[in-house]
Amino acid sequence: MYVSHLQLADFRSYESALLELEPGVSTFVGPNGQGKTNLVEAIGYVATLGSHRVSADAPLVRRGAERAVVRCAVVSGERRAVVELEINPGKANRARLNRSPATRPREVLGVLRTVLFAPEDLALVKGDPGDRRRFLDELLVARAPRLAAVRSDYERVLKQRNALLKSASARYLKRQEVDLSTLDVWDGHLVAAGAELLAARLALTAELQPLTAKAYAELAGADGAPVLRYRSSADPDADLPADRERLAEVLRAALAEARHQELQRGVSLVGPHRDDLVLALDDLPAKGYASQGESWSYALALRLSAYELLRADGDDPVLILDDVFSELDAARRRRLAEHVAQCEQVLVSAAVPEDIPEELQGARFRVREGEVERD
Repeated sequence: MYVSHLQLADFRSYESALLELEPGVSTFVGPNGQGKTNLVEAIGYVATLGSHRVSADAPLVRRGAERAVVRCAVVSGERRAVVELEINPGKANRARLNRSPATRPREVLGVLRTVLFAPEDLALVKGDPGDRRRFLDELLVARAPRLAAVRSDYERVLKQRNALLKSASARYLKRQEVDLSTLDVWDGHLVAAGAELLAARLALTAELQPLTAKAYAELAGADGAPVLRYRSSADPDADLPADRERLAEVLRAALAEARHQELQRGVSLVGPHRDDLVLALDDLPAKGYASQGESWSYALALRLSAYELLRADGDDPVLILDDVFSELDAARRRRLAEHVAQCEQVLVSAAVPEDIPEELQGARFRVREGEVERD
């Protein structure tokens, strides 16, 4: 799989841009703040319907414009598809696939699959649980786009349940009578969607474990074995099986046990939204104990593991390395370059040509003040 064309209109710093790309390595070189990352961000947005830099869509639209448009041509084997996304902050975004309107944007998920590594990914090791949950969920959706609906359903149920808990909490704290029948209904919805999402995350964690250990050994060139463990808020100390019916029972029991606390605090305390992917090196938590170099290697290993899983499912995904090499020492640069050189398409951004290892030479684009020119 590779991106053959990228066209932008009012996306970030680009009033308009049109790029022709090809398989192999393509690098975008230019000083910081000139628009390199905006290009790879647009490609990543087509794949995930989200940005790796911001959580809202408004910053993606060029200042003074009402909306942005990203159009991307994707080649997979003998098939060619064109995805067009119209980003409308404050309104519903729109999507088209091969010029036909999609009912909702998530219908285009899976047409393009990418694995993107950026400096922000250090948060996978050093950041909050939400960063690691997002990593798992985006990979799940990339492998099985139908899970986007499951994730959306869970978030909708959670929002409704939290609103109910918030309204009931005031009466509960005043020892007034509270009708809990509606909460029982939302418990059932949370258990149904939550068990499916939890089962998928547990299965994914098990698949990632050996791949991450292998990639880490190749990148770090040192001792230290990564250990991945999924910690569920429903039973933090248990190693839960990825069985949806069993997980539904666990969630249901945990919700019943937590009801008093939830009514006191007015918020849902149990469910996949409170879980974490715990990362360790040997017996020590990676967060707080891993060195800077070990943390970079760990984060890279997670992304490369995601790449291997997507590759095993079918086509090679597009690998994006956004300003990564400037953060790595010479040995890690070389090992990473050797690891990814044979990928079908690799897109690299760098501030200076010297940051790009010799193993990743290919097409080169110079980026300056929102203009992109091929060398």
